[in-house]
Amino acid sequence: MNFSYWEQKSWLSDVDFVIVGSGITGLNCALQLHKDYPGASILILEKGLLPEGASTKNAGFACFGSLSEILEDLKTLPEEEVVSLIQKRVNGLKLLRKNLGDDEIGFKNHGGYEVFLEKDKSLFEECVAEIANINRLLHEVFESNCFSLSDNKFGFKNTAEKLIFSPFESQIDTGKMMSELLRKVYKKGIRILNNIAVRNFEDLGNKVVVKTDTFEVECRKLFIATNGFASKFGITDVKPARAQVLVTKPIANLQIRGTFHLDKGFYYFRNINNRLLFGGGRNLDIKEEETIQFGQTQIVQQQLEALLKTTILPNQEFEIDQRWSGIMGMGADKKPEIGQLSTNVFYGVKLGGMGIAIGSLVGKELAKSSE
Repeated sequence: MNFSYWEQKSWLSDVDFVIVGSGITGLNCALQLHKDYPGASILILEKGLLPEGASTKNAGFACFGSLSEILEDLKTLPEEEVVSLIQKRVNGLKLLRKNLGDDEIGFKNHGGYEVFLEKDKSLFEECVAEIANINRLLHEVFESNCFSLSDNKFGFKNTAEKLIFSPFESQIDTGKMMSELLRKVYKKGIRILNNIAVRNFEDLGNKVVVKTDTFEVECRKLFIATNGFASKFGITDVKPARAQVLVTKPIANLQIRGTFHLDKGFYYFRNINNRLLFGGGRNLDIKEEETIQFGQTQIVQQQLEALLKTTILPNQEFEIDQRWSGIMGMGADKKPEIGQLSTNVFYGVKLGGMGIAIGSLVGKELAKSSE
């Protein structure tokens, strides 16, 4: 690379900390490192023009998990670990709001609903039977009932008669969130280089050599905050999970209000500026969606449109305006992983589709993990 003396000195010399990934986790890691080491030189490397993973490609749900998702978690984790995980999500959302401010992230508390298709009648009945038990289990987190039954006041068709409601779920504008995070990062003098892909790194004990597709840079410590792309760096128990999303053109008098989960959280939708944002469907072909390649597949897009027509907007004309995808990081369970690859290399990944909820907290804990 043809760097001048000035460029080399100002950007790539005497770097204390390098962070891979400029999503919600990476930026929060940078802010915490700056707080703990005010004079440190911090450099963030981002392979995309914008954050490349899921931070601004998701649905903007400030949520902790639907009832069916929690019941699913209880099949693989002890009760105390599930409660701890939900507490982390709640604490992460509080930290996000405290750090950035509700207005700056477009925070709105309209509650969240779980919708059940007619074919999922047994799952609906199972969830209804467990409402009281889960409310008791989570009382220490919310100090009031977390779930209750609600009428279907949104005109959904081919669904169970009732919805399951939680008053604690909210929504944000992830574009606003990322803009505010970036503003804070730049204000602290933290540098970000975009369109730079990290190929590999070498921990030499007294320093780490980070090799990108453009240049090499040395640092004291390296932090990996790439979540869905973690497997590229040897974190093999985290698998990528592509989430396909679409949004309609504006719909007059769109009455849907709140955040909505369907089919154990594999589908999700909300009203955003009188458009219906709808995503999910990776359970239709889990293996195909375990990819770091962006894009759409016919099987998922057809199902999203079919559910819009038959269930969510059954009596409403609509047109699709945009389609996109994001890459999440998943594992055998939904507990985030904060660990150490070598003496000076650390990682915070596997957000399990809950990046908005726990990204701020994972970023903070990632920074602290190197102490």
